[in-house]
Amino acid sequence: MATNLDGQLVVAISSRALFDLEEENRVFEQSDDRAYMKLQLDRLDQPAKPGVAFSLVKKLLAFNTDAKRVEVVMLSRNDPVSGLRIFRSAEVNKLPLERGVFTKGRAPYDYLRPLQANLFLSANPQDVRAALNAGFAAATVATHAAHAKNSYPNEVRIAFDGDAVLFSDQAERVFQKDGLDAFQKHERKLASKPLPPGPFMPLLQALHRLQQAGTPHIRIRTALVTARGLATADRAIRTLMGWNIEVDEAMFLGGLAKAEFLRDFEPDFFFDDQTGHVDAAAQHVPAGHVASGVSNQST
Repeated sequence: MATNLDGQLVVAISSRALFDLEEENRVFEQSDDRAYMKLQLDRLDQPAKPGVAFSLVKKLLAFNTDAKRVEVVMLSRNDPVSGLRIFRSAEVNKLPLERGVFTKGRAPYDYLRPLQANLFLSANPQDVRAALNAGFAAATVATHAAHAKNSYPNEVRIAFDGDAVLFSDQAERVFQKDGLDAFQKHERKLASKPLPPGPFMPLLQALHRLQQAGTPHIRIRTALVTARGLATADRAIRTLMGWNIEVDEAMFLGGLAKAEFLRDFEPDFFFDDQTGHVDAAAQHVPAGHVASGVSNQST
């Protein structure tokens, strides 16, 4: 019988999201793929350093202590030869990766469906947009972002923006078209009507299932970090209740900058649809851009 990934949380991740390959990437951008491949081959026995999403991946894999609950798959535009270095780097860093797809420059997102991926993390914005358009939770990793601290070694900490990430951009469209007052009136009027799901709702569901499966060694702690104020918190909370999903923390910041709050929450990763929020957060925590919703239509 063929192996399958049914019931597992599947994370597909590119090599630059998992490891620090920015120096090698500059060679690729300034020269050609042959020079890049030669450099990777020359460094075959030199493990790449952990990248921005490394902490998230390492902690998620810790859920596999007594049963296989999480699968992390390399999904990379690298060539297979360069892929050798990635797997060796994973082995040195004690990441038990079993699978990888290397496409030598071709867009890899078509393989998300057979992988049953719950999340795709990449440093390539075009691949991320294509994955989002195909219905997958995906984010462009800010490769310049701060790495996660190790203050909570037994918790996977993940923070999400609300509108256009966990929820649809329905309310955000009202805000951008008609302003704050119209947005608040709209959300109060529809407080009892759940928001449509956004691209990351299925991931939050999968994390919720993973948390319920449980392990004594590690747990998940989630946070909703939104620019909404308390005047419009009702609908967001009711929406999560309607999905039968709990978040551990909810920050309704009423327009305050998110970065300082994220610095103190110390997530292993933060997802937001606005590049300004991602760049500010990246000064303190690992962060990624979700190119969905009205804020990203012209970018």
